[in-house]
Amino acid sequence: MNIFEYYKNLFLQSIDCTNVDIKTRSKISVEIPKQKIFGDISFNAPLILGSTLRKSPLILAEEFKNSIIKNCDDFEKIEIAKPGFINFTFKKKIILNFLSKISGNFGLPNNFIKKNINIEFVSANPTGPLHIGHCRGAIYGDVLCNFLKFCGHDVTKEYYINDYGNQITLFLKSIYFRIIEILKKEKFPQEKGLYPGEYIIDIANELLKKSNTNKFDNFKDAEPILASNAISIAMSIIKNDLKSMGIKHDVFISESNIVKKDILSKAINELKNKGDIYTGILPKPKSNTEDWEPRKQMLFKSTNYGDDTDRALKKSDNSWTYFANDIAYHYEKLNRNYDYYINILGADHSGYTKRLSSAVIALNNKKKFEIKICQIVKLYKDGKPYRMSKRAGDFILAKDLIDTVGKDAARFMMVYRSSQSPLDFDFDLVSDKSKDNPIFYVQYACARLNSLFKKSEFQIDKEIENVELKYLENKQELNLLKKILEWPKIVNLCLSNLEVHYIPYYLYELSSEFHSFWNAGKENDNLKIIDHTNKDISKSRLFLLQKLYIVLKLGLNILDVKVPKKM
Repeated sequence: MNIFEYYKNLFLQSIDCTNVDIKTRSKISVEIPKQKIFGDISFNAPLILGSTLRKSPLILAEEFKNSIIKNCDDFEKIEIAKPGFINFTFKKKIILNFLSKISGNFGLPNNFIKKNINIEFVSANPTGPLHIGHCRGAIYGDVLCNFLKFCGHDVTKEYYINDYGNQITLFLKSIYFRIIEILKKEKFPQEKGLYPGEYIIDIANELLKKSNTNKFDNFKDAEPILASNAISIAMSIIKNDLKSMGIKHDVFISESNIVKKDILSKAINELKNKGDIYTGILPKPKSNTEDWEPRKQMLFKSTNYGDDTDRALKKSDNSWTYFANDIAYHYEKLNRNYDYYINILGADHSGYTKRLSSAVIALNNKKKFEIKICQIVKLYKDGKPYRMSKRAGDFILAKDLIDTVGKDAARFMMVYRSSQSPLDFDFDLVSDKSKDNPIFYVQYACARLNSLFKKSEFQIDKEIENVELKYLENKQELNLLKKILEWPKIVNLCLSNLEVHYIPYYLYELSSEFHSFWNAGKENDNLKIIDHTNKDISKSRLFLLQKLYIVLKLGLNILDVKVPKKM
């Protein structure tokens, strides 16, 4: 039961807006007022429809209020507020009735249409372990997949292995030079672009266990052996890093296989047939113009599809650009007949979204495609920027973060802010055992609930029967109930924005309401959850807490964070 959708539909049936277009109607909503003094829910229709119906929003609000009163008797107070809201306060018995309707599928969206969704995330180059930037995108992607599965969609988690191109050559060279360092004691060269991290030594030693040392006399002869083994070792490292975060992909697609199958030629031919490929000269860029010179190139007309400029498909040496191979990959992916495609990219790809989106639209404008950018993560300890590892060269290993704070804390806090906003990850905060630490406070609520039910005659997962809800009448109980009933609104927010930070933030607020209720019972015997003098009051309060526990579990399961029974 989504009370916000329920009352929106009820209110719309009560007012006359038959002549209002769908786009305008979609802006009408029932929300929670920003301040509790304004009631339990707020209806914005007068404000939205004022200009359309050519009436003052306040006059409309009075008319709508009178119409709603005729059709609904659920409120003890209805007030009009500037600039054009109608605020409602529930009768206690009405809001209590919603409590019994909360079950294990509470919050699932109405009018659900199941979709087959492909989400590509992480897709880090197989040139070493995952770093802290990958960690945030990986966890956000995985939680988004879990959320969409919770809503009922079929979701495929995909990893695109960028195992082709210059970066891979530099990676293989780095391993080769580490092998030479091990075998011949020759110092690792300070060559630009090589990977200096100590993990390259680990990969080199692993390769030496599998290969004849005579094969490494020169890089050209060693390259095939390195290529056939190093990528596999690097991907094993990456998969282990992902496993430590609780992440397992369903599909791994190799760029080198896309190249071998010559899928790019098919994609280019299709774009040529549409008139989207031409030979031309790109305009002079606004920056980095020292080495620029005008030259004819094969170009993609990405400006036809919303991009700022057309894009080159071939380099000066006539080899394909990175973007061209990305076109091939998406051409192959679009032919796998998903209903919806989502790519999750790192902050360094912000300037890449328009060209990639334009290519997908050109290849198939009937498929829904979206790119989500995950912004950077900064680590802090003792109020200062914190570096954790030197083994990676110039970046911080995701594995070190997980080893330090644990999977649960990493998963919870990495999605505690919108993916579009930079994230400050504070080590002092996530290790703190107080209400200031969101993950601790939420898990502590679960542990407290389990402890409470152990002291009662009821089981936390078995619904209490024959409950007299009328006993739930104090402020703490009703505030907690109202917060529980917000869960469907949180689900809708996540679904409409493809953002999951609403979930951990809501769980923290929900847990705070519970802890306030618990503490009130410590200070006032009349508010004790288990009242030994009145079994009916205890039953009603424990029934309320069973519903709370359902929502906490739903949220934590989506986050793939443990629901502890004790702490």
